[in-house]
Amino acid sequence: MHNAWKIACVALLYFTLFAGFLMPIPELPILNESIRNLFFHVTMWFAMIIHMVVTIVYSIRYLSGGKIQYDLKAEQYAITGMVFGIAGLITGMIWARFTWGAFWVNDTKLNGAAAAMLMYAAYFILRQSTEDETKRAKLSAVYLVFAFPLMMAFIYILPRMTDSLHPGNGGNPAFGQYDLDNQMRLVFYPAIMGWTLLGVWITSIRIRIKKLWNSHENQRYFFLF
Repeated sequence: MHNAWKIACVALLYFTLFAGFLMPIPELPILNESIRNLFFHVTMWFAMIIHMVVTIVYSIRYLSGGKIQYDLKAEQYAITGMVFGIAGLITGMIWARFTWGAFWVNDTKLNGAAAAMLMYAAYFILRQSTEDETKRAKLSAVYLVFAFPLMMAFIYILPRMTDSLHPGNGGNPAFGQYDLDNQMRLVFYPAIMGWTLLGVWITSIRIRIKKLWNSHENQRYFFLF
């Protein structure tokens, strides 16, 4: 039972890949066959958002308790979130090439997504700005707490306030009640769960490696003195 969620992760991702490429899809204007990217591009972004929410949880726990392990977990989940964010950008660029004719256009959501990734990249630069462990953890925790609402403004709120080429804006079909059938939803939601579980799996491995590395460094420091 301990590894049941890992088995579920593998099963969900196999299902996503198989159904995502082979299942019949509705005929939609503009999007056509490229709508299959919905199972990858959009669901990876959902996984990214979920992981960034987890960074807020651990950041608040660190600020309230001061345990350095929460800073470690927040950092590692932020790394995984960035990986999914970059994967989402790449798959989005591929989708844009097929539907809009270019890998990158002056679109509010595209620009907002790029700004959000740069904002989280700045988080990792911030962590390297000081060698004081406590100061670094506090600055990083506060940064992550404020970074998430800004990211949501960039990728969700601002695009809805302006015209966008993305589905749901400018006459493009969206993932809504009247545009996609229920069969696609049966793949969409498991895909979100699959990518999210994969991220948790990767992060748990990275946390264990980081703890082993820190333990090794502490032992070496002890023997040096």
